[in-house]
This record gives sequence, C-alpha cells and structure tokens, in this order.
Amino acid sequence: MNTKSYSEAYKDAGVDITAGYKSVELMKQYVARTMTEGVCSGLGGFGGLFELPEGYKHPVLVSGTDGVGTKLKISFLMEKYDTVGIDCVAMCVNDVICCGAKPLFFLDYIACGKNVPEKIADIVKGVAEGCVQSDSALVGGETAEMPGFYPEDEFDLAGFSVGIVDKENIIDNNSMKEGDVVIALPSSGVHSNGFSLVRKVFDIDNISKEELTKPLAGLNGKSLGEALLTPTVIYVKPILKLLENVTVKGISHITGGGFYENIPRSIPDGFGAKIKMDDVKVLPIFKLIQKTGDISTRDMFNTYNMGVGMSVVVAKEDEVKAIEVLKANGVEAYHLGEIVKSEDKVILE
Repeated sequence: MNTKSYSEAYKDAGVDITAGYKSVELMKQYVARTMTEGVCSGLGGFGGLFELPEGYKHPVLVSGTDGVGTKLKISFLMEKYDTVGIDCVAMCVNDVICCGAKPLFFLDYIACGKNVPEKIADIVKGVAEGCVQSDSALVGGETAEMPGFYPEDEFDLAGFSVGIVDKENIIDNNSMKEGDVVIALPSSGVHSNGFSLVRKVFDIDNISKEELTKPLAGLNGKSLGEALLTPTVIYVKPILKLLENVTVKGISHITGGGFYENIPRSIPDGFGAKIKMDDVKVLPIFKLIQKTGDISTRDMFNTYNMGVGMSVVVAKEDEVKAIEVLKANGVEAYHLGEIVKSEDKVILE
C-alpha cells in the first residue's frame, strides 16, 4: 500500500484515495485466482499485459463489453455484493463464445459514491469467480469514487472481455439449413436482463429487505431476492468442449430482447427457428413475473430468457452427441426446436 500518498483536501471533497489502496490490497487474493499463463503484468500497473497464446494459424481477437444493469438494485437491497461480479463477466464472455472464441482476459470498472474497501473487495471477489469459471485472467480494472454523482451506498459495474479464435474456426451460419436442430442450454433465472420490468412488477424501489428475503412457495421455497440475485450461468467451458466434438452452426446468447431478438442473430435470412412454447422448460421465477405483472406470453418471450440462457444449432445427426457432451460438462441441455425455411426468424407455437 502507498502510505505516503494522501490528500486532506481531496478527502474533504469526498474522495479518500487511501481507501482505494486498501481496496486493492483486499482484492489481490481474489485476482490471484484468475492468473493464467498469458498474464505478463501484476495488479496495480497502468495497463494489463497479456501474451497471445501459440498454436493459432490466423488468430482473431474477439471483444465483448457489458454491465450488470439495474439488477444491482437487488444487490443494494439485499446488501449482497459478491455475486454481481459473476454476472458482469458472464454477460461479456457468453457473448464472446458465440463466435467460437476462447476468452483470454477481463477488465472491470466499478464506479461508486463512496469507496468502502470491503464492499469493493466483495464485488471483485465475484468478478474473479466469473473469471475462474470462464478461464479468463483478471488483468486489471478501475474503481472510481464519485461522490455527489452516485449515492454513497450505490455503485455501477461494467467490464469487457477479449477472446481469441482461429479465423477458420469462427462460427458463422453459412452452413445452416432446413432440418438442423436448436438445442437449449438452461439458464439459472433472469440472469442480468429485463430488471427494469422486474422492478416495476414487484415494486422493488419500495420493497423492504424483509419482503425480499421471505421464502415463497411459488419459488420452491426461495425468496424473491435470492431468485432474482441468482448469478448468470457462464457457458464458456461447456461450449468449448462442444466445439471440440461437434460442428456447431450457430450460437445465441439469450439476453435482453429474449427469444425474438437474440435467436435471429445466429440464423441466416430465409430461415427461422421453429419452437413449441410447451417444450421450453420455463423456470418458476418467470411464471411469477408473468402472473404478478399480468404480462402477455409474447412480451415475456420478447424480454426474458424464459429458462434458456443460450441456444446452439447443430445438424440433426449431431443432436444426440451434442446433448451428451453438454450434459457431461454440467449442462442439462435439451431439444428446443428446428430450423425451417421462413421469413420469420423465430416461430413460437
């Protein structure tokens, strides 16, 4: 820790730079868990250095950036900060893996009203856990204390991932054809999208912590807060295993916009994904949201993942093997639909 750096004037303005040094010291143990072979620099420098791995003929770097969004409001109310970092990493690396890229490293950005070192360390603990789950190195980040801009007990969290893929192995949809199948990879819940509607439905801005932590029968005994704060699933390792064993023709990360916005992004013009709604294994939290908010089924599928966090398209003859590989790697994948000739990219029946 830099004990000689101190500004009384800056502290009077609301920024305690010594709290920043303490935050770095506390988070080092978590960052250390993420160190991979390519890391060339330690925590605290001006830039994170990473050496590209060997073995790629035509390496292409793939980047993705995102934040946690208003799911953070649930974190504030629950006073639980060690899982939203997983969400932050997940929203980035799950995008990167959609084109077949292996995430290499991650950087985060935390902006807060007041730097409480223990809270910042808790946030970074979650980020580090997300990096471990995706085999990414946390090579740096930034914590900005911004008094008067953010309330003292609130923060924002965002980040970005950089991955790598051989040019010849980039997943595109050029070979997708009628008769190919769509496979669902289940989500853990709402993940990190649609929380503005969640907050409206459950009046989150006016709810008490006691109400949030009360077990609900409709959620199998979980509390509303627990269900909503469940971290986003990171699909990187299972997808990488799948790519080693099966030709994957398309991958969609089901985020904001639900089925209607995200599944089309991996399907070529002239084709659509035909899916029976009854085949979607909808999680209890979505049934509760729909019932409480009196939301149409169309709007639900156009806002939330509905229990499907990611979908992949493979040839029909590869479906059984693909599901076996995913299940062997911890994902209870199942048949979701098929590719048909259509001007509509998603046909939900």
